[in-house]
Amino acid sequence: MEESFLEFQNPICDAISRIRFAPQSNNLLISSWDCSLRLYDVDGCVLRLEAPTEAALLDCCFQNESIAFSAGSDCYIRRYDLHSGIQDTIGNHDDLAICVEFCEETYQVVSAGWDNKIMLWDMRMKRAPGCVKLLGAEVESMSLSIFNLLVSAGPSVNTYDLRMSERPVQEEQLSMGVQIKCLRSIPKSKGFAVGSIDGRVTLDISYTSNSNDNGYTFRCHPKSKKGRDHLVAVNDIAFNPIICSAFVTCDAEGYVSSWDAQSRRRLFELPRYPNSVVSLSYNHKGQLLAVASSYAYQERIEKEDPPQIFIHVMDDNNGFLSSGTSRNITKNQKAD
Repeated sequence: MEESFLEFQNPICDAISRIRFAPQSNNLLISSWDCSLRLYDVDGCVLRLEAPTEAALLDCCFQNESIAFSAGSDCYIRRYDLHSGIQDTIGNHDDLAICVEFCEETYQVVSAGWDNKIMLWDMRMKRAPGCVKLLGAEVESMSLSIFNLLVSAGPSVNTYDLRMSERPVQEEQLSMGVQIKCLRSIPKSKGFAVGSIDGRVTLDISYTSNSNDNGYTFRCHPKSKKGRDHLVAVNDIAFNPIICSAFVTCDAEGYVSSWDAQSRRRLFELPRYPNSVVSLSYNHKGQLLAVASSYAYQERIEKEDPPQIFIHVMDDNNGFLSSGTSRNITKNQKAD
């Protein structure tokens, strides 16, 4: 695979927590532990916005091309005007705010925190948020697909319909036996995928075109050391928004693999990245994949090198990762 990159002149100073492509453009939103939210124009390799805050940012999401949100270690949910750089707070949790999503259908910001709560913030009304408590378990990860909110808490994945969110419409107890690391919705499906801290992925598939599809679990990044499994956390999972069976996974040792969910096979593995791969994101056309290589404070062997963000081009024939080109996005230039 051809690969080119630019040096970071002013590097991101701490670990990356999340990257997300914009809904209709190739702008990339980046939250990090250095207390700044950044917006990159990937097409122009230009930093459009750097918005400093007073806390480490643990997640981020878009409302649209102009508005974004972040979840912070100071418990606050922040809103950003991506054109002016103006930011304000829409509310807070009682402990770290770790996940944030925006539901276009209900016009709600959905956040989760270590206070075992899911908060629902209606952007059309100035009133106290709705609240769903998850007693007895901290939220590990969260994902949104249309009205369906998926939340992992302990060994369970709870599904909420945001039109009637008082209680879960479905609760599924997974048999992985270890902590869930990440949870992602499957596009064009009612299913989901979870990654664990021991390197396994569980897919719960429900494609409408094939009622015979079902779930399965596999070891995502098997590494053998002295004849034993080398357990590596699956940090993130990203599904191609156009081809729902195409997805990628990343791990704490810097590997990214491309998979086909329907044929249940690995397509290939990319060359190892310089550090853990902590976050993945496809653009809205499924043509670009962003890969964040960064230490994540979870492995003793991690190198505290400056984080890097790579952009890979998909194969035009099938939408899966191929031996196409790769570019590295760097903070080398800021737009006026």
